[in-house]
Amino acid sequence: SSDLGLIAVGGFAAAAGLFALAAWAAVKLLGRLVPEVGAPRALVLATRQIVSRPAYAVLQVSSLAVGLMALVLLVLLRTDLVDSWRQATPADAPNRFVINLQPDQVADFEAQLAQAGVGAHDLYPMIRGRLLTINGQPPGPAIRADERARRLVEREFNLSHAAELPGHNQLVAGRWTPGEADGLSVEQGLAETLGLQLGDRLVFDIAGVPREGRVTSLRKLEWGSMRANFFVMFPLAEMPEVPATWMAAFRAPADPAFDNRLVARFPNLTNVDVSASIAQLQSVLGQVIAAVETLFAFTLAAGVAVLLSAVTATRESRAREYAVMRACGAGSRLLAQVQRIELLGLGALAGLLATLAAMGVGAALARWAFEFRWTAGPWVPLAGTAVGALLALAAGWWGLREVLRRPVMDTLRRASE
Repeated sequence: SSDLGLIAVGGFAAAAGLFALAAWAAVKLLGRLVPEVGAPRALVLATRQIVSRPAYAVLQVSSLAVGLMALVLLVLLRTDLVDSWRQATPADAPNRFVINLQPDQVADFEAQLAQAGVGAHDLYPMIRGRLLTINGQPPGPAIRADERARRLVEREFNLSHAAELPGHNQLVAGRWTPGEADGLSVEQGLAETLGLQLGDRLVFDIAGVPREGRVTSLRKLEWGSMRANFFVMFPLAEMPEVPATWMAAFRAPADPAFDNRLVARFPNLTNVDVSASIAQLQSVLGQVIAAVETLFAFTLAAGVAVLLSAVTATRESRAREYAVMRACGAGSRLLAQVQRIELLGLGALAGLLATLAAMGVGAALARWAFEFRWTAGPWVPLAGTAVGALLALAAGWWGLREVLRRPVMDTLRRASE
């Protein structure tokens, strides 16, 4: 969707700038935190290497962090986000929706479900109504200017009624009072779209008859649960004065002849099998993830390439510095430790920044694109930091592998030319 693309692209663009600022601040802070005296010698020398080339450090951290962010986000999309989306639609979620059930057929219909072994199911009256006024006034210009809100008020709503709050609905504001004659319970998202508040009075046109009610509660619905949900409900057990049909949502038994028997028994029903739609959606999701994998793989490769370029660009200056240190008595083992500490530190910083940014983008995707709650596991920042450190160490070793082996006199001779 467009929301998914905007969140992903905007998240990467914002993260790139934040990575650069965070890396620059970390370099400046590192120079102050590591003392010249008292700290391990290898750490002091590694800190000097980083602080003496802040621009290169920022470039290395930023480029690797962008690539790692793509990698971490890919892992989250494939595991946590997708698993959370699938959990929002549980394995026993309804896969059949039946509409147009007449009131005098309800008892017989439930008996047929019980005979087929169908246990828990949703069964609610469904009333068609068009929103006429809000607090005595037709929907205003602000609502008509919002395309989604305009579509909502221009079509008929599916209303319903029940004495008790449905168990799969969560009350977020107000009170649900069974039997309240003029009470209305409105879905939270619809209330936000139309600008509704507790106490507002709504008038619906139901089969040509106005029906007024007062918003007494707001409900949060889990649309991914595949349960029977309604934007607006009356907290009444019966509403004989309004025309209504009934709808049901249930998980069909494995018997392949069940649907045929149900339609034969109730030829007026519309029986919607959504299991194929769910399977197709999961297939499309798999294809999207495969495409994202390819894109993110190129992003990670580009980040590693930039890291290698930055390391290679400093190879000669590093060689001269190492040659001077070796001429002053530093051993190859110490210089190797300095190199490892520098690369591991920059990589760990890049991995941590990338992981935190990926978690932020993932949470935004879950909230505004996929519309479900998601929380990354505590292992994600630790794993991202470790992967960043190891990746930077491997890339740096490849770019600088011959620097420590180069003879001191050869390096100094090159520097004097």
